[in-house]
Amino acid sequence: MRAWQVHRLGEPRDVLTLGEVPVPDPGPGQVLVRLRAAAASFPDVLMCRGAYQARPALPFTPGVELCGEVVAAGPDVLGFRAGERVIGGTALPFGSFAEYAVMNSAGMALAPGDLDDAEAAAFFITYQTGWFGLHRRARIRSGETLLVHAAGGGVGSGAVQLGKAAGARVIGVVGGERKAGAAYAMGADVVVDRHKEDFAEVVRHETGGRGADVVYDPVGGEAYQRSTRCVAFEGRIVVVGFTSGQIPTAALNHALIKNYSILGLHWGLYQTREPQAVLECYDELTRMVDDGVIRPLVSERLGLDGVPEGLQRLAGGHTVGRITFLP
Repeated sequence: MRAWQVHRLGEPRDVLTLGEVPVPDPGPGQVLVRLRAAAASFPDVLMCRGAYQARPALPFTPGVELCGEVVAAGPDVLGFRAGERVIGGTALPFGSFAEYAVMNSAGMALAPGDLDDAEAAAFFITYQTGWFGLHRRARIRSGETLLVHAAGGGVGSGAVQLGKAAGARVIGVVGGERKAGAAYAMGADVVVDRHKEDFAEVVRHETGGRGADVVYDPVGGEAYQRSTRCVAFEGRIVVVGFTSGQIPTAALNHALIKNYSILGLHWGLYQTREPQAVLECYDELTRMVDDGVIRPLVSERLGLDGVPEGLQRLAGGHTVGRITFLP
């Protein structure tokens, strides 16, 4: 099969090489799938750099999220049949930027019928992360104000939709006009271009000085620091990731004085600690798709050859919504 592999660490366009490798065999609890679509995610960029928490041995095929067709199952796998269309995360080192990939059956689900392959590939991790962040961690309530950073990107656009579905008033922060249009299309009530405005001032103005009840932050760095200036009394900042490349230091005296909470979200832990909660969340998200409430924003559908440049543009913050690769 054709597969992109990382033989040395660095920027995606520099270290990814396309070659012919053997089709992997699924191990116990694993499933071999034929790729229908793979979604680009920021963890893929970090993995190429060797900066992600999961560091597979070299060489490896990156790609953490996909939509695929079941080909074969390893020992002890029940509930999936050959030919079924499934989504979920991959079992590294056999990631999704290839013609075949391996998945852990415990982290798989049947793809929603209303989503095409590219949309389905971008659905599972993004919306699970958003749902657990907003509902399990922040306990968002109808009528609250939600501030979403990177609202025109993949993770952020999903949080905008989920926030609106929860009855929140959503303020999205983006970088540039294209991303502003995407955030509005996802349902944001107010969109702030961080290149032109101070989002903290906009939040205070839009909330009559109260601030944002919930902040959804996959960016970190300055976005986090400035969020602490506009978080409401008893507000909650959900730390999702650090796409800025800067991990901020929390001033706990400031959290004490302003009376807000800083909540970490590691969605992957729910797969091992509370797998039933993941399944229940997926059922809820699927109903929301069926009802037309949420749908992944897929801005580009590229061939497998487009993986290095697509990931590099994602790394530079130049993408809108999700990029997918269809072999």
